[in-house]
Amino acid sequence: MTIKEVEVQTGLSRSNIRFYEKEKLIEPSRNENNGYREYSENDVENIKKIAYLRTLGISIEDIRNIKSEKVTLQETLKRQSEVLKGQITDLNKAKFMCERMLNEENISYENLHIEQYAAELQDYWKDNQDVFKLDAVSFLYIWGSMLTWGTITVLCLIIGILSYSKLPTEIPVQWSNGVATSLVNKNWIFICPVICIIIRYLLKFFIYVKLQMNSCYGEIITEYLTNYMCFIVLSIEIFSILFTFGVVKNIVILLFVNTAVFIGLLAVGLTKMDLGGKVF
Repeated sequence: MTIKEVEVQTGLSRSNIRFYEKEKLIEPSRNENNGYREYSENDVENIKKIAYLRTLGISIEDIRNIKSEKVTLQETLKRQSEVLKGQITDLNKAKFMCERMLNEENISYENLHIEQYAAELQDYWKDNQDVFKLDAVSFLYIWGSMLTWGTITVLCLIIGILSYSKLPTEIPVQWSNGVATSLVNKNWIFICPVICIIIRYLLKFFIYVKLQMNSCYGEIITEYLTNYMCFIVLSIEIFSILFTFGVVKNIVILLFVNTAVFIGLLAVGLTKMDLGGKVF
């Protein structure tokens, strides 16, 4: 059957089905005549099973291990049940504290005394360290936001518009030892915002697919890297203009600085998110 028929039978979107396929959780056959994918009833059942397990919070990696028989479904469910119990406990504690605070008359930020609710502050902070890890990397959310992407894309467009009339007919897009090695029509300057759009709406999905296999923070890292790639596009656009007017000659230094800053921020963020399970 076609992917459209699979969508109808499973009630899932095409992007979900493609994602499971790229993760090698399903492997539909190919029609030798037209090269199109052909999904079997078994594929449909697998898709439904995978989607259901995902709703239970079971990771793609765990589902892959179940299918490859590295672990059993029962083992995985027991482990996930314990994880969920911990989350429920934490939520119930937070709910209890909210209700306790609401029972106080005229409670406000000004008269809030933390020691009244958490006598042993150090222990309380340790019990809630996951919250602080995410707070510590809030800049990742800022750099990975739609607003940041929109700002970069608009800057690409504005810079192109402002510089277009002053540019020669051809501008450099490749350089070597301070010398232009490849020239293109100056209309190329307007390709930069288009590239940013392509990165955000087409390339982003493929980045996420790869990151999801190894990281539970795949979404935020994907957003971050997507905007980083757009920032590189903006940097190259600016460099091309400055190179054309003889202001700068070496792009390597520019790209090196950009890469060092962004990878450095990402590394600090991932460390503070404590992906290795270590407490900072």
